[in-house]
Amino acid sequence: MEVLEAIQHRREITKYKPTPIKQEVLQKVVEAAYFAPTGNNLPSKDIIVVTDKQLLKELGDTTPFMPWIKDAQAGIAITGRPDISKYWLQDSSIASGYLWLEAVNLGLGGAFGAVYHAEDPEESERRENHARRTLSIPDDRRVLAIIGLGYPAENKAPKTKIERTEMIHYNQFS
Repeated sequence: MEVLEAIQHRREITKYKPTPIKQEVLQKVVEAAYFAPTGNNLPSKDIIVVTDKQLLKELGDTTPFMPWIKDAQAGIAITGRPDISKYWLQDSSIASGYLWLEAVNLGLGGAFGAVYHAEDPEESERRENHARRTLSIPDDRRVLAIIGLGYPAENKAPKTKIERTEMIHYNQFS
């Protein structure tokens, strides 16, 4: 699959088949996050691969919007290191996108479970602390998201997008 094709086919998949993900497939997804760029090439992210069903079940309580992760075959938590780089949020976000696209490329479905909440520090702290406790994440890491993965048990049509002329501008904002 071409990169643009993976981008166009990426959808939020929250229903998964009970088919386990082969280790070599999961490793390719992890490699995509590992090789994602970071500002100044600083090691500002950590990647936690979760395949234990009990941990996935516990992660479903991280936010009220993530119960679907309990049925995922794997979850990948992406954390950032503010002590390493002021770009931790961007670096972790890029890694999340790269791994999600590689998952689509490999026939997996994924869903983004946002943990970090930029507009509500108290809610963010509650969510991040739950993930930290569940996955033994050190306190100096910020928990951006947990991406659930599995073979899709649903097919979703492409999303309707606004007209390109409303979003894409050349040389200056028009």
